[in-house]
Amino acid sequence: MAEHILDLSAEFRLATSGGGVSGTRLIVMGSPALTEGFALIGFETWPNGTEEDLDRLLEALEKGKEKALVLLEPELSHCPSAWLRRVRAESSRILITEVPPLHAPGDYHPVVEDLVAKVLGQSALEEKS
Repeated sequence: MAEHILDLSAEFRLATSGGGVSGTRLIVMGSPALTEGFALIGFETWPNGTEEDLDRLLEALEKGKEKALVLLEPELSHCPSAWLRRVRAESSRILITEVPPLHAPGDYHPVVEDLVAKVLGQSALEEKS
């Protein structure tokens, strides 16, 4: 299992606008440099998390009926994890999103770009001057 830089899962939860606590876990899996930055703002971190780590985490979140925001670098976000596919398709409590890799943010290509290009055409993605 990946070594955690900082694990605040029992202490930190996303605050609600009313001053209460929602119980939503904030989790990031990715490179050590990226996860260290997120640790500074209170995320649970999984530096160098593997597909197996992701499966264990998502299974535990789903079975525990926990709410979570999970940020993944593209390598993990595109892995063939059965739990990842299941949570994306079925879970209303776990939101999974992708963050650009820290080492090459300019090369990042989110999946939504393909959808925008199909619906609106490639020109919708081009910078206007």
